[in-house]
Amino acid sequence: MEPMDIVGKSKEDVSLPKATMFKIIKEMLPPDVRVARDAQDLLVECCVEFINLISSESNEVCNREEKRTIAPEHVLKALEVLGFGEYIEEVYAAYEQHRLETLDSPKGKWSSAAEMTEEEALAEQQRMFAEARARMNGGVNIPKQSDSDRSLES
Repeated sequence: MEPMDIVGKSKEDVSLPKATMFKIIKEMLPPDVRVARDAQDLLVECCVEFINLISSESNEVCNREEKRTIAPEHVLKALEVLGFGEYIEEVYAAYEQHRLETLDSPKGKWSSAAEMTEEEALAEQQRMFAEARARMNGGVNIPKQSDSDRSLES
């Protein structure tokens, strides 16, 4: 697939977050192995091309079934058609794990958000803010300074 084959996009427009990809590459290798920056860039480009290939074939499978939305089974069929059948079981297991995790995550609970009371929604929001603050502070939970504490400092 040529870089301009991606519908209306140039090569520069379609990429993966390099920092995330470099982190994944590093995590997959033993700690004493280093990867040259050029090799990391090449791996990222390979991932982009692989995603383009699977997406394109998934779309073809979807179109043959006269569907308008690519579903997980279309992706699995595309893997088979492209000769990656040996990975289907592992990919399906990862998909199932992702599905279970998203059902348990706060994002997966938005459908039940309408059933929450205002107090429950506020408590959930505060919990999510606290988790985000902890992640931003490297796992250290620094309590948020309240307005009354700030007024005492003035």
